Amino acid sequence: MKSVLIIEDNPAMLRGLEDNFDLKGYRVKTARDGEQGLKAALMGEHDLIILDIMLPKVNGYEICSQIRKKNLDMPIIMLTAKDTESDVVMGLNLGADDYVTKPFSIKELLARAEAFMRRRGGEEPDVYEFGDCRLDIVNETLTRSGKPVKLSPGQFKMLRLFLKRADCTLTCDEIRSAVWGHSHFVTLKDIDEAVSTLQGIIEPDPGDPVFIHRIIDIGYKFKHPEPDGNSPDS
Repeated sequence: MKSVLIIEDNPAMLRGLEDNFDLKGYRVKTARDGEQGLKAALMGEHDLIILDIMLPKVNGYEICSQIRKKNLDMPIIMLTAKDTESDVVMGLNLGADDYVTKPFSIKELLARAEAFMRRRGGEEPDVYEFGDCRLDIVNETLTRSGKPVKLSPGQFKMLRLFLKRADCTLTCDEIRSAVWGHSHFVTLKDIDEAVSTLQGIIEPDPGDPVFIHRIIDIGYKFKHPEPDGNSPDS
């Protein structure tokens, strides 16, 4: 059974989250302050953590940081009433996998949780398929409609990162680190241009992307389109 730890100090919201995750078949544990939440999280017994940022005693940023320092890799979705660039980027850079801004749709949160659980269920595949594209991780090749497409080493790293972290919001710093290392010579403009070039390679219409989406003031997210061809909401 899937296990989720929900760390939230608002009793009504906590009860609502607990009930909805329970109905989805999760084993649910809750904590109403950061101190209790941190202790429960560091036990490493949960498949997913839903983490409020503004908590008494220990805030969500510190909890997230401590979880990652212990090399625990369960997905963390942060809940925040703040939606400024600095707040969101801080959480993501500390190791959160995604965030939702209050008020939010419980259906959206559950859908994101389920996506993380599907990916957590297995190792990285040898091949990723999306649209008419096929990325072979073993041979480091990309084909589109069965025809080979040339990728530079950096483009391969970036596309692999997006696919491996599909549905996660990636900050520009995360992309820079994964693709170029900790180079100080790679600017935000360089990253934007590199992503735009990659969109030109894989998108059916680069001017109206369905896979790689810009998250304003934060970074990018790779989304798998819905069956009707439309991408899910952010």
